[in-house]
Amino acid sequence: MSSVVLQISCVAGLLGIAVLAIILSRAKTSTTIIYCATTAVSLVALFGSIRFLVGEAPNPSGLVLPVGLPWLGAHFRLDALASFFLVVVNLGGASASLYGLGYGHHDPAPHRVLPFFPAFLAGMNLVVLADDAFSYLLCWEFMSLASWALVMAHHRESGNAKAGYVYLVMASFGTLALLLAFGLLAGPTGDYGFAAIRAARHTPYVATLVLILMLLGAGSKAGLVPLHVWLPLAHPAAPSHVSALMSGVMTKVAIYGFIRVIFDLLGQPIWPASVVVLFLGGITAVMGILYALMEKDLKRLLAYSTIENIGVIFASLGLALAFQANGQKLAAALAFTAALFHVLNHSFFKSLLFFGAGAVLTATGERDMDKLGGLIHRMPFTSFVVLVGCVAISALPPFNGFVSEWLMFQAVLQSPELPQWALKIMVPAVGALLALAAALAAACFVKAFGVTFLGRPRSTAAETAHEVDRYSLSAMIILAALCLLAGILPGLVIDALAPITIDILGGRMPIQANEPWLSIAPIAESRSSYNGLLVMIFITLSASLSVFVIHRFASHAVRRGPAWGCGFSDPTPAAQYSAGSFAQPIRRVFGTLVFRARDHVDMPAPGDVRPARFRIELHDLVWEGIYLPIVGAVGFSSDRLNRLQFLTIRRYLSLVFATLVTLLLVLAIWS
Repeated sequence: MSSVVLQISCVAGLLGIAVLAIILSRAKTSTTIIYCATTAVSLVALFGSIRFLVGEAPNPSGLVLPVGLPWLGAHFRLDALASFFLVVVNLGGASASLYGLGYGHHDPAPHRVLPFFPAFLAGMNLVVLADDAFSYLLCWEFMSLASWALVMAHHRESGNAKAGYVYLVMASFGTLALLLAFGLLAGPTGDYGFAAIRAARHTPYVATLVLILMLLGAGSKAGLVPLHVWLPLAHPAAPSHVSALMSGVMTKVAIYGFIRVIFDLLGQPIWPASVVVLFLGGITAVMGILYALMEKDLKRLLAYSTIENIGVIFASLGLALAFQANGQKLAAALAFTAALFHVLNHSFFKSLLFFGAGAVLTATGERDMDKLGGLIHRMPFTSFVVLVGCVAISALPPFNGFVSEWLMFQAVLQSPELPQWALKIMVPAVGALLALAAALAAACFVKAFGVTFLGRPRSTAAETAHEVDRYSLSAMIILAALCLLAGILPGLVIDALAPITIDILGGRMPIQANEPWLSIAPIAESRSSYNGLLVMIFITLSASLSVFVIHRFASHAVRRGPAWGCGFSDPTPAAQYSAGSFAQPIRRVFGTLVFRARDHVDMPAPGDVRPARFRIELHDLVWEGIYLPIVGAVGFSSDRLNRLQFLTIRRYLSLVFATLVTLLLVLAIWS
């Protein structure tokens, strides 16, 4: 059985599981059966795609099915790029299915989730495998509708219906942009096969329009600013294991679409395209993490953090475009590898963190961090794996997030070799934005972990929390282990990504397996190198030595005292730092410009028994400046056009006649 046939068979299996879920929707064992089946099928697809990537990647395999357009059929193809993203999709699917074995039993309406969960996984697999525009768009829409159904699974909860509506509108807008992009790529001949599009010559005008449309279409699904508005609404509304798939996996499928079209189908890029991608990536990274810092809802914080990581990936892809346009294949391969590595890393730690948020939600029923606290004593295993995820997403060694961002900054350091002055200025500026985003991300996840797990419980729900089931813990532990392994053995990942850079860019990074002591050298060892294993050993030994010295030479007497209350008595846990108070210094620095933040203080006069009140006013300038005016314009136009429903027959016929005359005039002038 060829590799592509194996992957299509796994997709068929997932669709069959979706049908089975409908049949077993009311059975008590349906949750266990469906999630076990999706775990098994996802693992088969995962190992098949890994085997292809490390062994058969130079030899793509294709398959044509007699469905779709009559003269075209449905083309599917497995190459190095597709196999890597299938690894991301199916690893995420397997871990989410394992997590669902425990988490799913707490779902109040499993029959609303189970049929669409395997269908969502099947849709993402099909998007990656599609090898013609019609199949791609059909599978893309199938993926979007399945994920929309999962967002609407708990539609009676406050805000979920709005989240589903906004997501559906943005998904439709993105699909329209992709449809126009593929129409331009197909050209007058209308050949929608990717092989024909790849072989055709595209003018700079068409290439520019396609880039803009792909940024709108794929960027809206991935979460690029200002197309991100659906993401912090939809991701928290979905069940937590679905949130992990949408944030850690589905956004990567959108990135796959961008890479497939811009790097593969369009051919040799032009350098101005990289300026646009770099700018959007840098702005997205900073804006996403600033939004996250202002949040106190744990799942919304993680959703906004996804926007920041999407910005990092697009900035790396912009660097790769710049270097590729100037024929610098080694630097382009470095930036492209950094982007792909961060795609993999983000799928690890973001899925882990959403699983952790789901565990907290299961144990406490709360997502508001100001109502949590002290969970490290009641959920020690969850606290530990979430801490690993927070360290990894903060890009701290020896975990995986550090490696991909370090590779990205190594690519930024190659920018002086670019000949265009616009890029010489743009790349360091974007590098500074990414450095700022990395620092803010560390602060954000210190807040997220500290307020949620440390301190004392701020509510009865946090005080009575308990550890979650073994399936949920197993899924989180596996992802935490992968975060560590990818951080201490990055050379294996970089070498596995080499077939993709060779296929797409025509170059690759140096072979990392040749480096001693499992080090990595992006350009050459004399210029820069990193060894995650030695860093981990040093951290472990130094920490162990510190613990030994403290316990050996410090006083053995146990001293206990009241918690420090900043000079005041501290009778209540509510006096602890909250999520808002932690972010206040950053809000004071950036809030006025980015959020038009205002602090409103109501301090009663002496003798007045009213309580003092402090209120923070924040504005989403993107939503208020772009989307609300569009909503108003649509409403205004609808009100005016509504009169057309009440015309007489004579006026209807007059309107049709005037329209026909106008179209004939346009045709006459055009010809």
